[in-house]
Amino acid sequence: MGRLVLGEMLMPLSAIPAESVEHGEVFTRRWIVDLILDLAGYTADRDLAALVAVEPASGEGAFLAAMAARVSASCRKHDRSLLDAKHAVRAFDLLAPNVAASRRLARDVFVEDGWPLPEAREVATAWVRQGDYLLDTHVDSGVDLVVGNPPYVRLEDVPADRMLAYRAACPTMTGRSDLYVGFYERGLRSLKPGGALAFICADRWMRNQYGRQLRELIVAGYSVDVTVTMHDVDAFEEQVSAYPAITVLRRAPQGAAVVADARRGFTAPDAPELLEWVADRESRPRADDRYEIARLPHWFDGGDSWPAGSPSRLALIEDLNDRFPPLQDAATGTRVGIGVATGADSVFITTGADVEPGQLLPLSMVRDTTSGTLRWSGHYLVNPWNADGQLVNLDALPRLQAYYQRHAAALKRRHVAGKQPAHWYRTIDKVDHSLVERPKLLFPDMKNAIHPVLDEGGFYPHHNLYYIISATWDLRVLGGLLLSRVAQAFVEAYAVRMRGGTLRFQAQYLRRIRVPRPEAISAADRAALATAFDKRDSRAATEVALRVYGIDKPGDLIDGPAGVRGGNP
Repeated sequence: MGRLVLGEMLMPLSAIPAESVEHGEVFTRRWIVDLILDLAGYTADRDLAALVAVEPASGEGAFLAAMAARVSASCRKHDRSLLDAKHAVRAFDLLAPNVAASRRLARDVFVEDGWPLPEAREVATAWVRQGDYLLDTHVDSGVDLVVGNPPYVRLEDVPADRMLAYRAACPTMTGRSDLYVGFYERGLRSLKPGGALAFICADRWMRNQYGRQLRELIVAGYSVDVTVTMHDVDAFEEQVSAYPAITVLRRAPQGAAVVADARRGFTAPDAPELLEWVADRESRPRADDRYEIARLPHWFDGGDSWPAGSPSRLALIEDLNDRFPPLQDAATGTRVGIGVATGADSVFITTGADVEPGQLLPLSMVRDTTSGTLRWSGHYLVNPWNADGQLVNLDALPRLQAYYQRHAAALKRRHVAGKQPAHWYRTIDKVDHSLVERPKLLFPDMKNAIHPVLDEGGFYPHHNLYYIISATWDLRVLGGLLLSRVAQAFVEAYAVRMRGGTLRFQAQYLRRIRVPRPEAISAADRAALATAFDKRDSRAATEVALRVYGIDKPGDLIDGPAGVRGGNP
């Protein structure tokens, strides 16, 4: 029985009961399995008996049956005995019934293909073992292929001992991770140079916070070869809401990446056509009611969330990422931030309070931005901070002290007050007084469409507002760019979409917007962008932005497939 080191303690795997784990089994349709194996290059024309392929969660054998058929055909093509393939596949499953079912299925495939029963039984038995892929010490390294449909289980649904073991074995499983993140990590680390991992799995890890370390691992040492989004495809034997995607990753330097979006009309007869497109390096982007597909010159960098969207939208985003600097840029002195969080808005935000006048700071609120022009609603922050960023001395401000004392019970219940009892009257965030008089573009947190509003100075933003300040940009010109569908496309690609289609316009997403250098925009285009911003005319702003960004074919920024024109900003 394998053992796992946890700190100074050796924990036997037998002490972690597999039967108590929610197994998250979802069985994949055969034509989807064949598509995945073809995308990964696991085809019978290769000498598969000489390779090592791993199926880390075999279930009842959906992938194993297809692999057995291909290994059988490969052995005949390469004039090999089936016994030559005894070590060509390593399959794992936690449950003894699944192990038995997988062995029977592989054995039957071999027998039906004419191999002697003793050989078929020997190979099938050798291929499948009962064990936990994430913890088993017998997992191979130097693997050619890891393939399958890993289990869909939230890590917090796993018993505590097993969860700790998983986190120790797979460092990418951080936060509220899903178990499949560990399968990606262990599979990737087992690959030999040039080896591939091909999974069909929920694609949330590409964008959620818990997938960050997995994304960093991939960008640091692997390539994204193919992604096929299949959210609306009937890919499994039962209906699930799993947002699945096929992902083919390789232990190799990053090259071109194929991105496809298989739509509801995508069925088994379409798979060969998609494979033919992938194999032809000269294929041009295509889109119809069944699928859309494009080839990107490379994948996206870093551990930040990878963008989502149609292949044409991703191609556009990648092109703009390559050609333009980010919105937040030290070279232009442009910064994105968020307004003040108090932890007790009912105390700190008022339309009038009996405190020293200098401690009432005019506060801009989301409601003030609704019209597109800042219309102050008369709210103030009862401000506990000095201009130098230090908490005020309440003894020197008796009216402010009395005000806070009246609300002391509510203020002291806050987490921030519990951490710093002597500073019980502080807001969660410090106030940066230098921000008040600076012109700012304000962005409400939740909106269906991007909504920049100009504060010409005099107000401090509330925490439901994000802001942009700049040492270089004319903020009306920048506001015009950010009012356009180009800026909207960036936020749509990266942001979390709420119920009803509402987007979160948070700082982390606004920073992902790419913009031209201010000096590269002609005087005429600057004037047109400022006018479009003043008139709240998104269509006019988009027309100018397309020209400024060098986008010849706006594609699904407006409607339909996208295209871009190269060139330096």
